[in-house]
Amino acid sequence: MEIDKAIRECDDRRLKTKYNNAIYVIQRALALYSIEEVAFSFNGGKDSTVLLHLLRAGYFLHKGEQSCTNGGVKDFPIRTIYFESPCAFPEINSFTYDTATTYGLQLDIIRSDFKSGLEALLKAKPIRAIFLGVRIGDPTAVGQEQFSPSSLGWPAFMRVNPILDWSYRDVWAFILTSKVQYCSLYDQGYTSIGSIYDTVPNSLLSINNSSSSKEVFRPAYLLSDGRLERAGRVKKLPPSVGGKKPAVANGLNSMDLPNSSLLNASAIAVGDEILFGTVEDQLGHSLCRKLHAIGWSVSQTTVVRNDIDSVAEEVERQQSNNDMVFLYGGVGPLHSDVTMAGVAKAFGVRLAPDEEFEEYLRHLIGDQCTGDRNEMALLPEGITELLHHEKLIVPLIKCKNVIIFTATNVLELDEEWNCLIELMRSSGELVMTQPFVSKCLTTKLADLEIAQPLSKLCLEFPDLHIGCHRKSRSEPLRIYFEGKDHDRIESAKEALCQKFQPGAFSETNLS
Repeated sequence: MEIDKAIRECDDRRLKTKYNNAIYVIQRALALYSIEEVAFSFNGGKDSTVLLHLLRAGYFLHKGEQSCTNGGVKDFPIRTIYFESPCAFPEINSFTYDTATTYGLQLDIIRSDFKSGLEALLKAKPIRAIFLGVRIGDPTAVGQEQFSPSSLGWPAFMRVNPILDWSYRDVWAFILTSKVQYCSLYDQGYTSIGSIYDTVPNSLLSINNSSSSKEVFRPAYLLSDGRLERAGRVKKLPPSVGGKKPAVANGLNSMDLPNSSLLNASAIAVGDEILFGTVEDQLGHSLCRKLHAIGWSVSQTTVVRNDIDSVAEEVERQQSNNDMVFLYGGVGPLHSDVTMAGVAKAFGVRLAPDEEFEEYLRHLIGDQCTGDRNEMALLPEGITELLHHEKLIVPLIKCKNVIIFTATNVLELDEEWNCLIELMRSSGELVMTQPFVSKCLTTKLADLEIAQPLSKLCLEFPDLHIGCHRKSRSEPLRIYFEGKDHDRIESAKEALCQKFQPGAFSETNLS
């Protein structure tokens, strides 16, 4: 069989692994269902083109060479569904019908909407499973596995997704290695094809040609960065209201937010080494200072074990009680790096390969990142946003209101924090409010002498945080005043001093 032979003779180890895994899924489906009970949804795009030829190879291998007449071109008995739409490109329609003729596809053409057409087809035919060319990153892929029952409210069938974990690079590696035909639009700069109303050539493939008035594009397989596959899809923004931009999704928009508003954050350190006392957590201290500098209140800092459940429980609790949660530690490929899995569990989603993040890792560590399963590229599915900055070699990771730092020391945290501030200030997601003002008094008064007056002072100034501690039993007591109103802090200091003899307190620098 020409497809199987081409892949097995190539030198692309990653492609071979992806191919073998996909063939296994196909053969498993063909073992579970009879040939009359399976169908293939074909739309003329690159992903379904790949799946067509994987199915041809899988069926050939499933039946065995003896019964497949040397893998003839038209030995493909799997029913093929094509949803014909007036919004489709003519090139897509032409390619679909030409492909059907070439490979002898049993084409069921449906001209109604997807759901209604599928209901009618499943009533008329004994179909129980449908092969789909869905890849992680597609809008419909969230929550799907290689075998996924149809969603509630849809006709019952099994969705079979053999190329779910394939990347843009994998798709084109297969097409070019197998030397199969594909829709001509991909040679005109289209990298992801939808309808004629929402799809244009990918501008990243544009060729500057002053001698021609018509814009020219390179083929889709020359797009070096698979993260930008959908850059040719026209983005339709929601209409503006009164000329204002739509609000930020998490509600932390700087518009109409009082400068004195108090926003709460918490910090979670993931690391057995901190709990064992092997290393000291310096990042938590630094992060608290940074948050106070932008006017945020830190409600809590915690340290949890390198354990998925421990991370998940703490993230779930803190993300619901705070405007923002910051995580650090436990990020990487080691057995103890469980932060991503913990975050995914906290939000009730799975870890899934993120092609965009994998591209960053591939550029960063090269061949070490080209195996069949890159653990570091697994991110919480459907809730992850990558925050890109030119000063960062890999983007920051944001899952709803949870920010995950990869820093391992204070200097790295400084750089990541500065980039985060720059990125989120422009989007309005990390609001800069009035920073906290801090003052410190010292006194040699005994704790018992000052305890009751301090308690009364806290009742008089409930908007301030008043705390105290000693560096040692022999040193003066240090009393801290923190708040956002400088005058209120001065008033609180004065009120305390008036309760004692002059000279009982002296102001000192914070340290």
